[in-house]
Amino acid sequence: MPAFPFTAIVAQEEMKRALLIAAVDPSVGGVLVFGDRGTGKSTAVRALAALLPKIRAVAGCPYSCSPDSPAEACPHCARGRGKSHQIPVPVVDLPLGATEDRVVGALDLERALTKGEKAFDPGLLARANRGFLYIDEANLLEDHLVDLLLDVAASGVNTVEREGLSLRHPARFVLVGSGNPEEGELRPQLLDRFGLACEVTTPTDIATRIEVVRRRDAYERDGEAFCAAQGKAEKALQKTVLAARERLGSVSVPDAVLENAARLCLALGTDGLRGELTLMRTARALAALEGADIVSVAHLRQVAPSALRHRLRRNPLDESGSTARVARAVEEVLGAG
Repeated sequence: MPAFPFTAIVAQEEMKRALLIAAVDPSVGGVLVFGDRGTGKSTAVRALAALLPKIRAVAGCPYSCSPDSPAEACPHCARGRGKSHQIPVPVVDLPLGATEDRVVGALDLERALTKGEKAFDPGLLARANRGFLYIDEANLLEDHLVDLLLDVAASGVNTVEREGLSLRHPARFVLVGSGNPEEGELRPQLLDRFGLACEVTTPTDIATRIEVVRRRDAYERDGEAFCAAQGKAEKALQKTVLAARERLGSVSVPDAVLENAARLCLALGTDGLRGELTLMRTARALAALEGADIVSVAHLRQVAPSALRHRLRRNPLDESGSTARVARAVEEVLGAG
C-alpha cells in the first residue's frame, strides 16, 4: 500500500511546516516531534519521503551516492561509477534495541567464512544516506548510540574502525526523532543537535477528530483510491518544495532580521550561537517555501517556537513551559503579529 499522503494529514500544522522546511534545507538540522501517541508523527515522516521526487543514485552503491556529485568517502564509487538509476528517498527506522554493528555496519561474516574475504556489511547509517533516519522514542535511545549519532550527524561521514576494518562512507541524512515526554527526557547533547522541535497534541475539536478518523478509515479501506484522490494536491506541494529548493540560495536575510534573531536569543538566554543560526536558516527556508525573496520578521515569528523551545535553560523561578516562554519573548522582542 502506498504511504499516507502528506497533504491528507489533518491539523498538526507546526509539525508539517517543520518537516517541509527540513526537506527544503537539510542544514537546518533535523526535526524532533514530541507529543501524544497516535498523533501522526511517524505517518508524517513517511508521507514526506513519499511526497519528494525520486533521487538518482549510482546503481549497486550501498550508500545511494549521486552520480552527479562524486563522494570521495564512498569506498564503492572510488572504484569507478557505473550506471545510475532512480530510487525513492530513503526512510530508515533506527530501532531502540539496535546493536552498534547494525547501526554503523560490521564485517560481513558470511563472505569471511565462505570466501575468506574481509568485506564490509553496511549498516543503517549507510541505508539512510541522502534520506531520513527516523528514531521513534528517541528519548529512550541508549547512550552509546546517542554518542555515535552525534559524531556522524556532525560530520556527514561514518568512520568504521573495528574487526580489522578501516573505512569511511558518506552518511548525510535528515534526523527525525519522536517521543513521548512522559516517558523520559532526551539527552541534552542530542536535543541540541535537532534544529527544530515540535509539540503535537491529540486534537480536542470534535470536527477535527472526526475528519482524522474519516480519512484514516478511507485510506485503510482503499489506499490506492485515497492516494489517487490526493494526487493533484501532492503534485502541487511537491512542485512547491522543489521550487523552494531552487529559490533558497537567492533568498536574502536583512541585517535587521539577524539583529532581531540575536535579540530574541539573548532575551531567552540560549547557549551558544546555534539558536541564531537555526532561526536564520529556518526562516530563510520558510520564505523560500512561501515564494518570498527576503526574510521578514513575520517569518521569524512563525519559526521561533520550533527553533528555540528546546534550547532554553531551566528557570526554577518560571513555571511556564518553554513554548509559553518563547511566545512571551517573541511578543516582547518582535512585537505582536
